[in-house]
Amino acid sequence: MSAISFRNVVKRYGAGKHAVQVIHGVNAEVETGEFVVIVGPSGCGKSTLLRMVAGLEEITEGEIHIGGRVVNRLEPAERDIAMVFQNYALYPHMSVFDNMAYGLKIKKVPAAEIKARVDKAAGILELGQLLERKPRQLSGGQRQRVAMGRAIVRQPKVFLFDEPLSNLDAKLRAQTRIEIQKLHRELGITSLFVTHDQVEAMTLAQRMLVMNAGVMEQFGTPEEVYHRPASTFVASFIGSPPMNLLKNAPGSKPGTIMGVRPEHLDIADAGWPLRVETTELLGAERLVYGRLGDEQVIVRHEEGHVEPPKPDSTIHVRPREDRVHWFDAGSGKRIAS
Repeated sequence: MSAISFRNVVKRYGAGKHAVQVIHGVNAEVETGEFVVIVGPSGCGKSTLLRMVAGLEEITEGEIHIGGRVVNRLEPAERDIAMVFQNYALYPHMSVFDNMAYGLKIKKVPAAEIKARVDKAAGILELGQLLERKPRQLSGGQRQRVAMGRAIVRQPKVFLFDEPLSNLDAKLRAQTRIEIQKLHRELGITSLFVTHDQVEAMTLAQRMLVMNAGVMEQFGTPEEVYHRPASTFVASFIGSPPMNLLKNAPGSKPGTIMGVRPEHLDIADAGWPLRVETTELLGAERLVYGRLGDEQVIVRHEEGHVEPPKPDSTIHVRPREDRVHWFDAGSGKRIAS
């Protein structure tokens, strides 16, 4: 039995000819204890999908199951879920302890059990020395850990994270990603995590659900999504820099698009003639931007191997044959290879 099951889930706003459909028949099974990241650009429907799981949005068609129960008509409090938002949603007048304990007090959990649960969560999240502080006395990263602690003490079946790291700076985002990974390893609670950041998706996910304009483009492990993207959208969205998608490269097949990752193009003595436009030094590697006819090509070049290309020069690059992808030019879907 899957922990969360999406069965032809549809979401529309409005009715009749004025209805706007924002989720188009999502089908996916999230296994018990799995950490799944829902990723996609702004407006793709990822937060709407999460909010339907939480009960904050009605489901127009289809079913969502949590722990084997259809939850379409259940109130959020009846779904045995805990949600962490990007804005923390802490009570400013309460201490860290009281913020974490508040939901349990409402449910009339005995005081001794409340203290035990809060102390355990505080230990996991390294908040033990901060329990008497108010939110205004905490950093952004500490506030986010309090919000996660409030979710942990409820001991839910499912954690729902809605872009929880968006308000943190780059260093804190990286640190908090590590903390979330450790938290999941320790607790093993089924989790859905929404983000537009592909780095968060790739580093956190056991599986990724990639959304595009309300459609689930691909559901797979980070390795599957990166190395065998299901469509040109996935190929261009996952990966930094994105996959090169070429219509007119030498060796292209009629009606198809050739895809090749920048790291799978090698600078060689012979091959495609690439006119170099500019380069970007990223420390141990350099990105080379060039033109192959009228199409831009990006090459990832490791520093120190050969002299880096100069702007306005012409170099030759060769794709690794076993790393070339093919996509249908009409549908954008992957062609089996």
